[in-house]
Amino acid sequence: MNLAQGRINTEYVIKEIKTNDEELKSFLFTLGCYEGELVTVISILAENYVISVKDARYSIDQDLAEAIIV
Repeated sequence: MNLAQGRINTEYVIKEIKTNDEELKSFLFTLGCYEGELVTVISILAENYVISVKDARYSIDQDLAEAIIV
């Protein structure tokens, strides 16, 4: 399942970043989104997902959320 299919206020473990775009992978890595890390969906507004990773909150679009496999 990807993060876009996740439930709000549920903690997930990232299993992989599924994309062929290396720039996208490196961007998510700078946010702290990599295998084994915990991520929580805080809210979903339109197609923007507010996520919590390592005690920080980020807003990502649906394409990024679909690339994060949990």
